[in-house]
Amino acid sequence: MPDLLICGVDEAGRGPIAGPVYAAAVILDPRRPIAGLADSKQLTEAKRTRVADAIRSQATAWSIASATVEEIDRLNILQATLLAMRRAVDGLRPAPHVAWIDGNRCPQLPCRARAIVGGDRSHAEISAASVLAKTERDAEMIRLHERFPQYGFDRHKGYPTPQHLAMLERFGVCEIYRRSFAPVRRLLESN
Repeated sequence: MPDLLICGVDEAGRGPIAGPVYAAAVILDPRRPIAGLADSKQLTEAKRTRVADAIRSQATAWSIASATVEEIDRLNILQATLLAMRRAVDGLRPAPHVAWIDGNRCPQLPCRARAIVGGDRSHAEISAASVLAKTERDAEMIRLHERFPQYGFDRHKGYPTPQHLAMLERFGVCEIYRRSFAPVRRLLESN
């Protein structure tokens, strides 16, 4: 009987008021352990980048997907996150037999799925997905910073920090903002 292929799935970017939400799915190779694997929030940016490179070169399979700002506004952030997760799992080759999802909800998947609260801290597969989702979303926010430098996306990555909210107030809402999120919606309604 072939080995059971388990993928870990996690997201990055549910809380920001700008940019897409990302998800990653990873099937680890038990013969090629990845040093330094941990929840992405526990790693420095430099360490996350090194670990992400190792995941890409040593995992059996990995996939990264996203849901757009338009999908977030149309579906809501939870449904858009679940959509990104499904897209990430659908992109895996070989396909997994089981998916372990960080959190308390599972997307509809073509395989068995299990939600694990705190899974990014307790399961290496989910930690790996956490790292890939975070590094890819951060890279996208750097790319968006090049298009919209006045907002400082390279620093806050779209999260509603006081500095970011001040820039939003000063420069207004550009196309990458989530219009359904309260700070953005309030600004649009006041103008």
